[in-house]
Amino acid sequence: MSDTILQVSDVSVLYGRVEAVRGVSLEIPKGGIVTVIGANGAGKTTLMNAIMGVLPSTGDIMLEGRSLRQTLVENRVCDGLCLVPEKRELFSSMTVEDNLRLGAYRLGWGAIAAGLKEVFGRFPRLEERRRQEARTLSGGERQMLAMGRALMSRPRVLMLDEPSLGLAPLIVKDIFRIVSDLRKTGVSILLVEQNARAALKIADHAYVMELGEINIHGPAAELAKDDRVIKSYLGLGRHADGLSANAEDSNAQLSEPAHE
Repeated sequence: MSDTILQVSDVSVLYGRVEAVRGVSLEIPKGGIVTVIGANGAGKTTLMNAIMGVLPSTGDIMLEGRSLRQTLVENRVCDGLCLVPEKRELFSSMTVEDNLRLGAYRLGWGAIAAGLKEVFGRFPRLEERRRQEARTLSGGERQMLAMGRALMSRPRVLMLDEPSLGLAPLIVKDIFRIVSDLRKTGVSILLVEQNARAALKIADHAYVMELGEINIHGPAAELAKDDRVIKSYLGLGRHADGLSANAEDSNAQLSEPAHE
């Protein structure tokens, strides 16, 4: 397991009596991109929050062989685990630069300066808007800022929850190009996405999640050719939006909580 940086073993999450995530196991290799795809309400965001420690869970989460069961959220960040949530969670009345600086709150001034230079090099538009308040940014720019703030903490594992959500197609293409390029820095990535086609294109390994469980997994290139995945998630089945009838039914039974 020396090439595995994050291992999730038999993780389950309860909302009251509802088991939103049930016995999920997955692995992220060092420097790899792993994606979890599935319909809205499948439990993907819940899984990410459990890994980050935001939600209580059973099972185990290991970062480079060390259990995080008793590790607080802030300490998981210090250990190199970072989540970019679906709603970005920016400080809207603060400037772009101040949002970025907060991402490196635990680092020294030298590291903050180096981090800003690196982030602005990767996201030139953020440097152009460094003095603007975050609330004045477009959707794509807000996503770039959320990713840049996460990178300021120098994560070893970066978790991205629906980074393409609500963005125009050209911006989505840019975001996925940036995610793919991040592997060159040595960052390992767990990508949760409804845009299955784009996610499978850049990922090494993929997991398909339905009704809180992983029901298919394998190399991303192979899953992109799997008839079950094509029919249910790649827009070639009965539903134009890529959801299978089973996945659509699952939304009526179980939906993930709203994230502000």
